[in-house]
Amino acid sequence: MDRQAQQITQLLRAWGNGDESALDRLMPIVYDTPHRLAESYMAQERPEHTLQATSLVHETHLRLLDSARPSWQDRAHFFAVCARMMRRILVDWARSHQAKKRGGEERSVCLQEAVAEVGDSGADLVAVDDALTALAVVDMRKSQVVELRFFGGLSVKETAHALNVSEQTVLRDWRLAKSWLQRELDREPPHGA
Repeated sequence: MDRQAQQITQLLRAWGNGDESALDRLMPIVYDTPHRLAESYMAQERPEHTLQATSLVHETHLRLLDSARPSWQDRAHFFAVCARMMRRILVDWARSHQAKKRGGEERSVCLQEAVAEVGDSGADLVAVDDALTALAVVDMRKSQVVELRFFGGLSVKETAHALNVSEQTVLRDWRLAKSWLQRELDREPPHGA
């Protein structure tokens, strides 16, 4: 584990043990990773999109502050939790946006398309989230791999570490999960149809 990863893990554990000042020292160190991830999500959105990358990161951090203090394992665990929170925020936004459109026209989406770009209207993201939730019922680890890689932006190595499996297992799960999700997305009619 590199020096920065060790520092992050120490600060996370201190924060988890009740040291509120550890959070103040932690945030500047970890801010860049979720912000880069949020920027990549938001770069695919329309220019007039109301949710901005910085807002997404700040909302994630606010939710972290409001949540019960988890027992942080390490940096990978922290980013996995951030990924899950970002997923919820993005999907909540997309569902809200769809509700405002009152069943506006939506289209089917392939997983490759959804992974490449987080949907023009949020409909794609909602379909991917629904399929990912269904995958979690069938195979939780494969669902976690997709969540960590797609929503969390973790590398194969970081995902393997977070899930305590080999990199080969992550690669296999990633490949199988994408195939399973694609089949689900192909079968599922568009939302609101």
